[in-house]
Amino acid sequence: MNNDNDPIAMEAQSEPSKNAQSLQTLASGPLSSSLSSLASSSRTLPSNQDFHFFNNFDDFRLPIDRIAKTSDSLLQFIGSSSKTWDPNNAIHFPNNIDSITDDEAYRWLVDMNDDILEQFDVSVDEFQEKEEKTGRLFGSDPDNNGFKLVQGKKKKKGDSGLMSDSVCESLSTKEGGSSNSYSGAKVKKGALTMVTTGKAKVPFHVPTIRKPQEEYNILVNNSNQPFEHVWLQRSEDGLRFVHPLEKLSVMDFVDKDIANLEPIRPPSIESTPFKLVEEVKDLKELAAKLRNVDEFAVDLEHNQYRSFQGLTCLMQISTRTEDFIVDTLKLRIHIGPYLREVFKDPMKKKVMHGSDKDILWLQRDFGIYLCNLFDTGQASRVLKLERNSLEHLLQHYCGVTANKEYQNADWRVRPLPDEMLRYAREDTHYLLYIYDLMRIKLLSMPKEPIHFDAPLVEVYKRSSDVCMQLYEKELLMENSYLHIYGLQGAGFNAEQLAIVAALCEWRDIIARAEDESTGYVLPNKVLLEIGIWRTCSS
Repeated sequence: MNNDNDPIAMEAQSEPSKNAQSLQTLASGPLSSSLSSLASSSRTLPSNQDFHFFNNFDDFRLPIDRIAKTSDSLLQFIGSSSKTWDPNNAIHFPNNIDSITDDEAYRWLVDMNDDILEQFDVSVDEFQEKEEKTGRLFGSDPDNNGFKLVQGKKKKKGDSGLMSDSVCESLSTKEGGSSNSYSGAKVKKGALTMVTTGKAKVPFHVPTIRKPQEEYNILVNNSNQPFEHVWLQRSEDGLRFVHPLEKLSVMDFVDKDIANLEPIRPPSIESTPFKLVEEVKDLKELAAKLRNVDEFAVDLEHNQYRSFQGLTCLMQISTRTEDFIVDTLKLRIHIGPYLREVFKDPMKKKVMHGSDKDILWLQRDFGIYLCNLFDTGQASRVLKLERNSLEHLLQHYCGVTANKEYQNADWRVRPLPDEMLRYAREDTHYLLYIYDLMRIKLLSMPKEPIHFDAPLVEVYKRSSDVCMQLYEKELLMENSYLHIYGLQGAGFNAEQLAIVAALCEWRDIIARAEDESTGYVLPNKVLLEIGIWRTCSS
């Protein structure tokens, strides 16, 4: 076949071979061994209280400070490097490193890794398409194997691309609704905007929203006392709460007679009946439907910034035939009475992904305790998949590219724009199908020597362990201030530590009384700066 005049072939031939060489260097060079050495070394670092103790000594603190600064610089470089990203799509590492939470930093790292791997997948796909169209194996050419890194993501049919304008318009056109809508407090178009990363984004905090606690009279107990699980019985000695799962066996939940299981592919989102549950009558109807199915998928959207303990903002539920989104702010006091028993029912399978926190939020806000859970995140670990994120499972099993723009959005926004509703639906719409495929794979997977149980049983055991967690309220203790991020590197003397401890106690009292997060009342970075300034001014 003659490719001399084929523009596709010419483009592939024109790519500099250094791209492929760079990939080869990355895969087989010193990076892998360096990462392994780094992981081994990190395990020798002291943790928690030991770390704070050793950090009082210059021989320990100074090298740690240098490593921390180098790490911050490296992360900043990786997130903004033109060698990794198109300048308009950079995933900048947060500038407020001293005040971000571990979860926020972890989500940044997950997003970055996912995007890099996605770039790689897209590059391989496009390279293979060129080979198929030209009939030439460019990779076999030792002088130029045609590998090209593609900036950005492959567009799927139906992708909405950058959606900040549409989100703003959706919110602004609905602002003039009923006067009792707390999101009607003029959400400015500038509040939902393109940030420095170049990606459309609903901010994690829209300050003009009226607090749901005030709008719906949501009452919470923020006292500095342990959380009371009023819907659970206590042990005979009265010292602990007894989870319903303690009276059940994991083997009761393991699927039986599924050797000939046929996965049920879900219909498209566009053709699937959908109900936004905002009224008690609709919640009652949902509960009745759930009582008539054998399994359903569940996910939650949560807000941590504008409440002391956090607020569950949405509950997504999908059956084999319908999708539901429950406004858990508006219906908060009704969720438990209508859904508690169906979630507890050991005869009904609940499918969730990465449910570690969702389980605790259900207990805290609604007194709901799960029985019979299949966590696809745990299943992905047992199956040793390349990645364990829901985004990866959607792509791997369903060919769906998840939209991550709303992952950290302010889910208190009302009314919810259509784009955010679709994002929320996608979290559960495909989950039962993924559950089918995973069970088939687990059933055919040989048992590993390190596990006593078959892979499918192992997944159910891990899922049950997640369910057995019990929510605990954060309590202020005498040494709570020692765990403030950034304190260990500040080198404070005794007077400064006393000021920090007093500020920490004051912040905790205000946050509990006003039902705000401690980070909203007084960020850690500001708290530490006050400690430094106060002693200097004295």
